[in-house]
Amino acid sequence: MNPSSRPAHEARFLKSALREAETAARAAGSLLRRHLLAGKKVQSAVQHDIKLELDVRCQRLIERHLRRALPEAAILGEEESYGDLETDWRWVVDPIDGTVNYTYGIPHACVSIALQCKWDRPREVRGVRGRPGTNGQLGEYQTQAGLVYDPFCDELWTAIRGGPARLNGRVIRAGSRTKLGECVIAMGFSKGTTAIQRMLPVFQRLLPRVRKIRMMGAAALDLAYVATGRLDAYLEGGVRIWDIAAGGLLVECAGGEFWREPISNDHGYRVLAGNRSLRSSIERAVAPHWPWDA
Repeated sequence: MNPSSRPAHEARFLKSALREAETAARAAGSLLRRHLLAGKKVQSAVQHDIKLELDVRCQRLIERHLRRALPEAAILGEEESYGDLETDWRWVVDPIDGTVNYTYGIPHACVSIALQCKWDRPREVRGVRGRPGTNGQLGEYQTQAGLVYDPFCDELWTAIRGGPARLNGRVIRAGSRTKLGECVIAMGFSKGTTAIQRMLPVFQRLLPRVRKIRMMGAAALDLAYVATGRLDAYLEGGVRIWDIAAGGLLVECAGGEFWREPISNDHGYRVLAGNRSLRSSIERAVAPHWPWDA
């Protein structure tokens, strides 16, 4: 299949690509389940992050499936990349989002896969949902299809731009709570010292104003939970594109808002996702600590 020959909104093309991505995600998920409680080979470890040999194995397993589906598309991955990353089409892959959880035997981790197209080449995509002026873009690319797969709960979230978000085939919607005091909000603290220091005042201001704050350790699952209405919002001051490319589309297609802003030249973003009633309330609650100048 030649991706450059098809418009981005063509349903058959995106459905076919998403089916192959699902096969890849389930194969990687099976590997993760088998090794959850086994000893794991650590390739590198820093204070707030761990890289496993299994990260690379899962990435390469996923790559084999995706390259068969779209041989001309590049692959931008957390562990490694393949092809010309400036081409019209690219996959964005996080083979294990929540690696620290997984390393410690905590079954809260997932596979995240997104298919993006370059925004300046094709095409008006019908039914785009998102904040006016952003057109669903992450940099110069726009996510057209994506999935998040939790192999431990066997939950698969999928979305194609312009259509609904689904969980195991069932249409889902973001939550509708409007009172901050009733909301459960997820936060992430990244692994960089600067981002952590900047997020601490945000945490301190939000904590007494919401029902609960959760730090669950897997950004893609946080976004999937926002899309499902399990969480009301998610915010993080330093997260990479492979953690949010698929989950952000899920939130948009579920009727939520996925605000993001680049903070580095290395695919870094600050993110605030939630239902459409909450962003202004959250920003007022944490001002002047969010957002800060990059």
